[in-house]
Amino acid sequence: MDITPLTAHLAAEVHGIDLSRPVPDAIRVGLAEAFARYGVLAIRGQTLQASQMLEAVQIFGPVFRQHNTRFALPDCPEIHYISNQDSFPDGRRYIPGEGWHTDHSNDTRPPKATVLHAITLPDHGGDTQFANMTLAYETLPAATRERIDGLFGIHVYQSSHSTRKLMNLPDTARERVPNAVLHPMVRTHPDTGRKAIYINPIRIEGILGLDHREALPLLDTLLEHSTQEALQYRHRWLPGDLVIWDNRRLLHKANGDYDMAQTRYLYRVMLQGDVPA
Repeated sequence: MDITPLTAHLAAEVHGIDLSRPVPDAIRVGLAEAFARYGVLAIRGQTLQASQMLEAVQIFGPVFRQHNTRFALPDCPEIHYISNQDSFPDGRRYIPGEGWHTDHSNDTRPPKATVLHAITLPDHGGDTQFANMTLAYETLPAATRERIDGLFGIHVYQSSHSTRKLMNLPDTARERVPNAVLHPMVRTHPDTGRKAIYINPIRIEGILGLDHREALPLLDTLLEHSTQEALQYRHRWLPGDLVIWDNRRLLHKANGDYDMAQTRYLYRVMLQGDVPA
């Protein structure tokens, strides 16, 4: 196994392993250490069926049950698909992953990680961008860090302030998804002990104890700071990529800048996390 950093502060690519076969203990340990260090791992050259992906990703932890069951694979429902071929009921094309966000932050125990496996890709475009929210916190002005420490975001399935709209939940899924949860806007990573900004423009409805006239500009300021180019890694997908990232310290977004006549299709699975603290 060969692990090569992709930026000075975030992400690494992995060569020389085949996740369709049993993974030796030493490789499992190395992957876990690399994930803790880099936050994003791009494991190249994989060819996995959904069931093989499901088994492989549990190297990093147990599987989290995703919220919107309409995207579940019938023969392997723990795995969902990401596709540009779906549409909203009104006929508008649905582009999953648009806009900066972290996955399923409206859960009481949001997933610690998300994994995507590229099955079909467009010729060009469709990159995924990641923002390092640990460095974002550490490079905030001291006064801003003091201001947000101790504040709690109100997370819902779909924020009324978000320009990106999500697919409605099926009734069976709505029953188990919380209406609203509170999470600290600064969370401490359970493995590294470092603090990170924890916001989600698609899910945050407000900040506990703050009027929207104060909360929304603060969230905009934090997002602008956190997503500056110096804090980003941009992943250009290759066929067979399996990419895992740490939702506890990253924002991410997908780009819909490709020929929509071409299919973009990936498998997605999430891994269980803890209560943000």
